[in-house]
Amino acid sequence: MPAPRLYVEHGLSEGARAPLEEGQARYLTSVMRLQPGAAVRVFNGVDGEWDASLTPIGRKGVGLTIGAQTRPQSATPDLALYFAPVKRHGADLIAEKATELGVRLLQPVITRRTVAETVRIDRLRRIAIEAAEQTERLDIPDIAAPLSLGRILDGWDGERPLVYADEAGDDPGEAWGGATGRARPIGDALRDVQTPALALLTGPEGGFDAEERRLLRSLPFVIPVSLGPRILRAETAAIAALAVVQSSWGDW
Repeated sequence: MPAPRLYVEHGLSEGARAPLEEGQARYLTSVMRLQPGAAVRVFNGVDGEWDASLTPIGRKGVGLTIGAQTRPQSATPDLALYFAPVKRHGADLIAEKATELGVRLLQPVITRRTVAETVRIDRLRRIAIEAAEQTERLDIPDIAAPLSLGRILDGWDGERPLVYADEAGDDPGEAWGGATGRARPIGDALRDVQTPALALLTGPEGGFDAEERRLLRSLPFVIPVSLGPRILRAETAAIAALAVVQSSWGDW
């Protein structure tokens, strides 16, 4: 069985001591039932990954003694996910899977049809840390406070393309805008994209409204894409689009 792997918020170097948070100590000693001297692996998003051993602190406490480095730090692709918040379990799933898929930034976006405007940044961060620990990732994504779509677009760096999941057509009299004006399939749209940084924007349940859609399509840095013939749940759309982006542009 491989050694447990933990994210810590301390500098890592051989021989250093690293304290554990209460929950981490309880997990190692009560859930995993590790004894002093047991092997653990640690990373902090800066110094790479290191071997460590469980070390007693005081009468009942435990910490870690850092051993040798096992992997140097490496950067994840500069990929950001801008997503409209959804109900809690959907937001949890987006944070978990986006971390597994290598996103560097998670940015909640408030749109006109956003229903869940409350975003628990602390909760999403905990979920992202757990996902990074389990997937051998060496860092965790930044998770930003929610911003409105207009504010995000007003301050956008035009050198970073924004891949926009646009599932609507141009005919307001037809369901989901009909068949005309549909965006290109995401795989086709990304085929020739060569840039050091990329962002993906996915919408809320119900999609972007007509005015938001017109605004996005008017901007030179926006790449509208389609995710296929079916209407996907908001969390499914984010996960599916990220998989294609990483396959076409990222580190897959």
